[in-house]
Amino acid sequence: MGFIKKNPFGHILFLKRWLIRIAGLMSHRRYRGFNELEIEGSQIIRDLPDTGVLFVSNHQTYFADVVSMFHVFNASLKGRDDSIKNVGYLWNPKLNIYYVAAKETMQSGLLPKIMAYAGAITVERTWRAKGEEVNRAVNPDDTKNIGIALEDGWVITFPQGTTKPFKPIRKGTAHIIKQYKPIVVPIVIDGFRRSFDRKGLRIKKRNILQSMVIKEPLDIDYENGKIEDIVKQIEFAIEQHPSFLKVIPAEEIQAQEDLNVKRQWEY
Repeated sequence: MGFIKKNPFGHILFLKRWLIRIAGLMSHRRYRGFNELEIEGSQIIRDLPDTGVLFVSNHQTYFADVVSMFHVFNASLKGRDDSIKNVGYLWNPKLNIYYVAAKETMQSGLLPKIMAYAGAITVERTWRAKGEEVNRAVNPDDTKNIGIALEDGWVITFPQGTTKPFKPIRKGTAHIIKQYKPIVVPIVIDGFRRSFDRKGLRIKKRNILQSMVIKEPLDIDYENGKIEDIVKQIEFAIEQHPSFLKVIPAEEIQAQEDLNVKRQWEY
């Protein structure tokens, strides 16, 4: 029926709106209740245009990371300053937010398939499939779909393609930036790996202080910048360059965890 509004991928916006509302209500206490999410950069979100924005972030769980971003983006757009207090911001969510996810992951069960309807752009990994190393060409339809999503709204991507820290940035992200010239906004997250299981569906530990830092857009030379240079820009921006890696004494780790718990209860 022609009067039913859909996005460029054929998803019915009415259904997507209710899916985001319900998923948001169910997940809100994971970031403000069982644990706390410390946010920086809400004003940056409000200053962005409605379309043509690519968020690049480090990755710690399959689903909890991107769900938290849906919360933070919508809360920021509704005037919350570095806070997701009062979940009413989800009543009229921004519907043109998309995220890049592995097709294999999003087809792994009923819940991932439902979550995919909220905005997943599924892509085939070129380096790994079914737990084994592979080497296959990029599917041009995947790149095209990311371009369609950027033209329609905002796209979240995790350019390392894995939840393991300090892994290399995939060059495919830099090629997409060169081709579509989006505004590139870096995000650095922490605490999610300690809070949730790898999938980000089960709470592993409570009273953890999670954090999300939204940084100013990157200054990228779209015309003359080399792929390697853009990769390095992203690597530093999301704090995944090897220079950020250091050996932390066990007592320092424990002290930080104790501080996180203390700050949680003071909050």
